[in-house]
Amino acid sequence: MEIGEVIRKYRKEKNMTQEEMAKRLGITAPAVNKWEHGISQPDISLLAPVARLLGITLETLLSFKDELSQEEVTSIIKEIDRKFETENYCDVFQYAADIIKQYPDCCQLIWQLALILDSHSIFPGNNQIQNKERYESQILEWYKRAMESVDANVQKEAANALFGYYLRKENYKEAEKYLEYFPEDSASRKRMQALIYSKTGNIEGAYKAYEEILFSESNILNMVFNSLCALSIKENNIELAEKWADKLSGLAVLFDMGDYNSQSCKLDLAVYKKDTSATLSIVKVVLSSLMQITGYTKSFMYSHMKFKELDKDFHEKLKHMLVEGFHDKETFGYMEGIEEWENLIKR
Repeated sequence: MEIGEVIRKYRKEKNMTQEEMAKRLGITAPAVNKWEHGISQPDISLLAPVARLLGITLETLLSFKDELSQEEVTSIIKEIDRKFETENYCDVFQYAADIIKQYPDCCQLIWQLALILDSHSIFPGNNQIQNKERYESQILEWYKRAMESVDANVQKEAANALFGYYLRKENYKEAEKYLEYFPEDSASRKRMQALIYSKTGNIEGAYKAYEEILFSESNILNMVFNSLCALSIKENNIELAEKWADKLSGLAVLFDMGDYNSQSCKLDLAVYKKDTSATLSIVKVVLSSLMQITGYTKSFMYSHMKFKELDKDFHEKLKHMLVEGFHDKETFGYMEGIEEWENLIKR
């Protein structure tokens, strides 16, 4: 922020007009207007009188910064951490408060300082902090100031901190207000909602929310692992591809996704290697386990979720589609002439 913007900010906070400010400094109102619009700057002899009039330090007037770089914020946070090792909570709090006065519009810094002060306030050794309510009130105000950030990530982190604050205070109604800052289907929001449900006695709702997270994340992980396996194959890194395929198989077992999913993930690798034995073995399992492809709906892991019923001919359609694919000579031509394979994929 330029010096003119600093002057305008603090002049307005004082409820002072440009004319009033000019009169008290012995200059004209247009001169103040030019300062505030960056057309000109105060004469060096006026800097101290301007700072005194606005009730700020000369350092604030001259070196005020609206934002800090991530490196600068990180450096300040590290310094706060070091101070906590040797100084008491009250002194560190005051140090942080002074920094925030220097950078009152740097929402990222305000959020992170509030978070570290909040965290240290609930350490077992800090339970006896005098006037703790006053510190908590200020931390809460800083969290809410950080919510005004134009940076969506900072706003979201501040919302998460406020959620945690009110949850800790058992003010669940207030905590729930901050869920709206997270996408409705996001794992973060569902986890937060599950916490509120569990605290307010809605056990069924908590189970359902946690299970939805498991189910959603398992699908995301499956797609990511599949992509990593495909990427390894593309790079001809078979050893790495086999490791990812094993992880994929283990993932299907971990999330109760059944034999179809635990084996079908290895088929691309078998095809790439033209491994007739592995291809035959995998396809046998895939075709024989088709009827249990949605077996996860009966798993205890998702017992509180409701799943959409499949069409009666879903499994037959899927089987037909798979067998059509197995007849593709470009992909599975290396299996031609193997009697067991021919019998397996007969229509």
